[in-house]
Amino acid sequence: MSINFRKLTDKDAASLGLTAMPGLFVLLWSTGFIGAKFGLPYAEPFTFLFIRFVLTLLLLTPLIWVMRISWPSSPTLWKHIAISGLLVHGTYLGGVFYGIYLGMPAGLAALLVGLQPLLTAACAGPLLGERLTRRQWLGLLLGLVGISLVLGSKLELGSTLFSGFGMGALVSVMAALVGISLGTLYQKRYCTSMPLLSGAAIQYMAAGGLLGIGALLFESREVEWSTTFILTLGWLVLILSIAAILLLMALIKKGEASRVASLFYLVPPVTALQAWWLFDERLPLLGLAGMVIAIIGVVMVVRPSTT
Repeated sequence: MSINFRKLTDKDAASLGLTAMPGLFVLLWSTGFIGAKFGLPYAEPFTFLFIRFVLTLLLLTPLIWVMRISWPSSPTLWKHIAISGLLVHGTYLGGVFYGIYLGMPAGLAALLVGLQPLLTAACAGPLLGERLTRRQWLGLLLGLVGISLVLGSKLELGSTLFSGFGMGALVSVMAALVGISLGTLYQKRYCTSMPLLSGAAIQYMAAGGLLGIGALLFESREVEWSTTFILTLGWLVLILSIAAILLLMALIKKGEASRVASLFYLVPPVTALQAWWLFDERLPLLGLAGMVIAIIGVVMVVRPSTT
């Protein structure tokens, strides 16, 4: 069957673009882990992220004024948005970058924090009063089994350390998982009226302040301004922190936010493929099986009930 592109109307083109947007968002989001891998040889993690947030704010703030997007009018909402930013961006990105800095493979880091829907769903009951279905509980169990297989496949015989990285990297990435899970719940409870773009700027301010303090206290703050680092930083700022957020705004405006949420489970395998291609990162068969099981578990948790 052939397609006559000359007969495609503007409405058809817009429909095709909307269909591709969720997948494009997930593809862009998955490159954040690869960007960390590329940039961290040239700057320590907190310093790297502080520079990223400062540059993002320098570009994002004028954009907010040009687009005439309002800022939160309530000081209380500013406070809640800032707290969510400390969790969602500060703890999450800080933990992921520090874990990769300590040697954790980018694909494994993506899988671990990709379990965020599972942890969020498990905590939503006691914190928000949401009840899980039997299918979601089964999904949580499968997620735990899957991640256990992945981590088990990385264990060295007779050692408590993981191949290529230490326990500190695992603790750091697990802290990132807890941070983004709690941040998601906090934002859902206290920031429902948050303007997306100006709210993101407030979150970046809070997270940048936290990571700046971390850089001052724990790092040398030395940066090797190589071509690779500059290009990586440009990608993370322009594509991840700005373009991906604008894309998310467009999806929400078109009513496609649920599709984005349901596609987030694709981030770990897409990241793993990118890491395999770029850095020759590999998982044994047991680890690959565990990744598939964990992804199935996430899908079971996040997919809406058909009742």
